[in-house]
Amino acid sequence: MSIEKTDRIVVTGGAGFLGSFLLEKLAARGYSNVLVTRRREYDLTRETDVQRMYNDLRPAVVMHLAAEVGGIGANRENPGRFFYANMAMGLHLIEGARRHGLKKFVQVGTICAYPKMTPVPFREADLWQGYPEETNAPYGVAKKALLVMCQAYRQQYGLNAVYLLPVNLYGPRDNFDLDSSHVIPALIRKCVEARDRNQPAIIAWGTGSASREFLYVEDCAEALVRSMEQYESPEPMNLGSGREISIRNLTELVAKLSGFKGNIVWDPSKPDGQPRRCLDVSKAREAIGFTAQTSLEDGLARTIEWFGTKRSG
Repeated sequence: MSIEKTDRIVVTGGAGFLGSFLLEKLAARGYSNVLVTRRREYDLTRETDVQRMYNDLRPAVVMHLAAEVGGIGANRENPGRFFYANMAMGLHLIEGARRHGLKKFVQVGTICAYPKMTPVPFREADLWQGYPEETNAPYGVAKKALLVMCQAYRQQYGLNAVYLLPVNLYGPRDNFDLDSSHVIPALIRKCVEARDRNQPAIIAWGTGSASREFLYVEDCAEALVRSMEQYESPEPMNLGSGREISIRNLTELVAKLSGFKGNIVWDPSKPDGQPRRCLDVSKAREAIGFTAQTSLEDGLARTIEWFGTKRSG
């Protein structure tokens, strides 16, 4: 069942970081009936609120981006909340999608669902080969359970649900709160503020030996729209850039692009998280013709520029 430009699309998390760019992509593609859920109107962790949302908004498509999530520190402090909130939201929304006969349900998962020691590059077939990295396991397991639910609902009820696995995202409008942000916005804020204050050094978490892959947020939004339009498989699909970089090299690159010339002091008492993350992105290239267009250097430069404008504005 093809998606029409006039079909009503509800985006959960549409007011958030990735959601804001997804809304722009949908509008640019000609989708004219897009609605965003707000927590003050619908608490998606509550079944009654989700039922009311479906009754009020009557979507043909739901793109579920809403999540309670943060960096390593936030995951360590909120394991129970992150498990419950993410499990509850997906559980109620997928059941509602079945009951209301949606054309499509797009579930955005997380690569935190991959096993801690997944061989690099991460292939979708490796998702069940072990337990996730401990610091983000409750979040990752909750999200992975929603893949099982999507597949089970497709099998039993014919629900057209697809499951996507974006790698670590970054870009303008990200969360730059040092208590809850991910690695790139945290590093940008530390470097820019240290530069402006003429500080001699910044402190970076861990040893710098872990590696990560990053996807510019606008590229991810493009992949989500293409997945809504084209992807029909019950199997999960990675969304990434395919480029791996060590946290040490990333930190040095952010410092260079930010104009911070001081020292980087590593704090090995802080966790590194998963040792390596880099995705096999061949499925997305073959299934929806998606290849990331923004280099890490260009994306970081745009993000640093945005953060500087936001601070001075």
